[in-house]
Order: sequence, then C-alpha cells, then structure tokens
Amino acid sequence: MKYTRSFNILVILAALGILGGCKHIYTEIDIKTPPERVWRILSDIEHYPDWNPYHVKVTGTLAVGEQLDVTIHKPNGETVHIKPHVIRLEPNVELTWGGGIKGLFHGKHVFRLESAGNGITRLVQQEDFVGIFVPFASLDAIDEGYRLMNERLKERAEKSN
Repeated sequence: MKYTRSFNILVILAALGILGGCKHIYTEIDIKTPPERVWRILSDIEHYPDWNPYHVKVTGTLAVGEQLDVTIHKPNGETVHIKPHVIRLEPNVELTWGGGIKGLFHGKHVFRLESAGNGITRLVQQEDFVGIFVPFASLDAIDEGYRLMNERLKERAEKSN
C-alpha cells in the first residue's frame, strides 16, 4: 500500500511537470541610444533603486558564478527576494542570471541588448521558469514588471544622451 501511494504521488508530480511546468515571459523595447549607454545603466546595479521600479535593489558582484541578492517589487504589490547566480555576462550584449532547484522550480532571466540600426538598441527581457511547482507560483505580475522596468530604463538612457 505504501509503495502504491508513493508511486501515485510521483506520477502526479511528473504529470504536473509535463502538463504545466513551464512559463515563458518576453518583453522588448527600442531605446534611442547605443548599446554601450544602455549597458552602463543596466550593469550599474548599485543605482537600481534610483530608477528601477521592479528590481528595486540588487547587491553582489556582476561576475559569472557570483550570487546576487535581488529585491523585486511586483506591480501587484508583492515583494519577493531572490538569490540568483550570474550565468552569463557579456558587456554591451547580455546579462543572464538564474536560480532555483532544477526539476522543481528554476528561473533563468536574460537581459539582451541588440542593435536595431541607426543608433537604436533593442532591450529584450525574457525569463523561462521550469519545474513541477511552476503552475503553483505567483508569476502573473512579472510581464508588467518587466514592461515598467523597460520604460524607465528607456527614459533614463535617452535622457542621458
């Protein structure tokens, strides 16, 4: 009987992972300034509290493998604290951080800067969440948070032109 109950729980958990264990978030915005200027603002995590309405505080060292401490204020009023690791850091091109427990709940957040021509930088923010607990997580306000951050970054970068 114990074996059957444990087996049934594993089957249910596996089914949840297959049926709804991922969420993809994607936003982008064009900023009328070169990637180097956008990168200076994006990589200056110490000054996030001055302009960033979503990632309101980020501490740590921006270097691959380093752990950050991030405070997030979601548009729905929730405050979340995460401790992702820097996965990729390519100046003027990409910053990626992520963390969690693979298989259960893991997120990977990418900030990518692309040239859109004529001195315009396209900022892409995307995040992928995977794992069996993703369907139960409160992820609905993230899209709006990224859009708000994109707008504020655009304002700051274009103002400092």
